[in-house]
Amino acid sequence: MMEENKRVLLGMSGGTDSSVAAMRLLDAGYEVIGVTFRFYELNDSTEYLEDARALAERLGIRHITYDAREVFREQIIEYFVREYMVGHTPVPCTLCNNCLKWPLLSKIADEMGIFYIATGHYVRKVKVDGTYYITYAADADKDQTFFLWGLKQDILQRMLLPMGDITKVEARAFASERGFQKVAVKKDSLGVCFCPMDYRSFLKNWLVRNGQTLVRNGQMLVGNGQPWSEMVRRGRFVDEKGAFIAWHEGYPFYTVGQRRGLGIHLNRPVFVKEIRPEKNEVVLASLQALEKTKMFLKDWNIVSRERLLGHTDVIVKIRYRKQENHCTVTVTSDNLLYVQLHEPLTAIAPGQAAAFYKDGLLLGGGIIME
Repeated sequence: MMEENKRVLLGMSGGTDSSVAAMRLLDAGYEVIGVTFRFYELNDSTEYLEDARALAERLGIRHITYDAREVFREQIIEYFVREYMVGHTPVPCTLCNNCLKWPLLSKIADEMGIFYIATGHYVRKVKVDGTYYITYAADADKDQTFFLWGLKQDILQRMLLPMGDITKVEARAFASERGFQKVAVKKDSLGVCFCPMDYRSFLKNWLVRNGQTLVRNGQMLVGNGQPWSEMVRRGRFVDEKGAFIAWHEGYPFYTVGQRRGLGIHLNRPVFVKEIRPEKNEVVLASLQALEKTKMFLKDWNIVSRERLLGHTDVIVKIRYRKQENHCTVTVTSDNLLYVQLHEPLTAIAPGQAAAFYKDGLLLGGGIIME
């Protein structure tokens, strides 16, 4: 590891948050180098690149671009499609942050001899008993800790998080006061960057464009060799006993816990309880039937075993903004995390993430299994 210095590599998306982050880092005396990742360009728009370049020029900082579109397609988009095709609910933003964005920042910073790495994330960092932790942002509505549970100490120690102690309203006012009016009024990005609205439309279009079953490096990623049109077709909504209720448009277009958009009208509320890709069936049930008191996690990361394992006052979140619950976490003999919930939770979807907190510290997380 190179020596700590006052140089920082900042991920610049062209939006308000990373732009204000650049200004605040400069105010703090850092030499800022901005990098804009080309991950995915919706409708082939590169306006974000021009915005980032223009801002860097106005601030007098060096700016570079890094083309990561191919690796983003392989690691994020294909994963996203594959998960829906096996009946899971993916977490692309979590995967991107933990496995792509922050590791790429670290790699490029290493190559440039830069110690610190930064983004416009609304999170803070603290050091407790020699260990670095992510902790809640000052702006509770914008807090993004949930997406960063997979980061390890080699990255955590290098992170600068200039947006963690201000609110989004304050960030817009900061930019406006500096004369950066375009930055101040930029719209927030909504949803997943490559399908900001309904994922079903993206999935349908992607499947049509790619035609046959996706194979990479000789390995079948989804399906059994049949065309997409054979895999995504009309199927059966059934109850918990397997009795037919109605027809659905294709199992990948539904997620566990879903109530709206089912396209059926019954005299009682029903929710998606289970997805059965092999039968093209979607199981519907009452909300109470979706309650669970335990779950298992794979692909997990723990920041501090001493603070997490075996304690009864740990909080688990399975959604970005809701459903906090107390739990007890242990490691099984086959190296999974076993999460015993103290109160039942609904809509625990395979493929989604769970993140653990205690005393405001993000202690780790993992991916929910079936």
